[in-house]
Amino acid sequence: MQLAGKRVLVTGGGGFFGSHVVERLQPMRCRNIAVPRRKEYDLREKSEIIRLFDDARPQVVIHMAGVVGGIGANRAHPGRFFFESAIMGIQLVEISRQFGIEKMVCIGTVCSYPKFTPVPFREEDLWAGYPEETNAPYGLAKKMMLVQIQAYAQEHNFPGIYLIPVNLYGPRDNFDPETSHVIPALIRKFVEAKKTHSEFVTIWGSGTATREFLYVEDAADAVIEATQKYDKQDPVNLGSGQEISIRDLALKISQMVDYDGRIEWDRTKPDGQPRRFLDTSRAFKEFGWRSQTPFDEGLAATIRWYLSQPTHAL
Repeated sequence: MQLAGKRVLVTGGGGFFGSHVVERLQPMRCRNIAVPRRKEYDLREKSEIIRLFDDARPQVVIHMAGVVGGIGANRAHPGRFFFESAIMGIQLVEISRQFGIEKMVCIGTVCSYPKFTPVPFREEDLWAGYPEETNAPYGLAKKMMLVQIQAYAQEHNFPGIYLIPVNLYGPRDNFDPETSHVIPALIRKFVEAKKTHSEFVTIWGSGTATREFLYVEDAADAVIEATQKYDKQDPVNLGSGQEISIRDLALKISQMVDYDGRIEWDRTKPDGQPRRFLDTSRAFKEFGWRSQTPFDEGLAATIRWYLSQPTHAL
């Protein structure tokens, strides 16, 4: 698919991940790039989605909107995370079908994988068990889009694809302590501890859980490549190929911000999924994508961006 001359709708295009995708679309000579804002269109409401489609007349839909957050936010609002993510996805796919769109790209989540998935996670293992409890409602809600586009492809020849990015990080990430994921949360903790000369920083869990992180600009490149080159209904992992423990991640960030206090681990709080590490061979085989940004380089860029904000500078 050539995106030049196409009308493209990016839900969630004003968010962290979505804004980087929109940036990559801008030089591609699309006829129009629609980025709906929540105050203009409430995507939980079917009538609002129809109004959006009437206004934008999209040919390509990249669905990135959702309710996102770390372990704490998922534990506090499991019902909201399930309902809002599910209802947006289900109605967007159905209305995309009704409007006869040429391509729909659905962004899933690594939270959909079973809690004890063999490492590295392969797409074939997606249904091999129940997700980790702290974010299972959100993970299952997003996974329903995969079921839907596969069912619609079978019944209606629906042109949908499904991508599964691992934990993302990078400039413009969400650093809100109530809803942020682990990297922005740790960056903020250590920067604030340095500013206030705190003797220690407390981090949830034991630090033994491992995660894989993908730089957001690499993930955005993957979305564009898949939109143009991938047409199968099989889900595709997007990852960096590097795994790190939360303990090692915390040490790395503390060193990068030059914090010299100690780290205390609150073992009364959950670790989340024990390990997350994806097999990304399908992405390279199907549309020639692999991540390009070394982890230390991406992490340093993320910290520089955070410190460049007036309210966070050291």
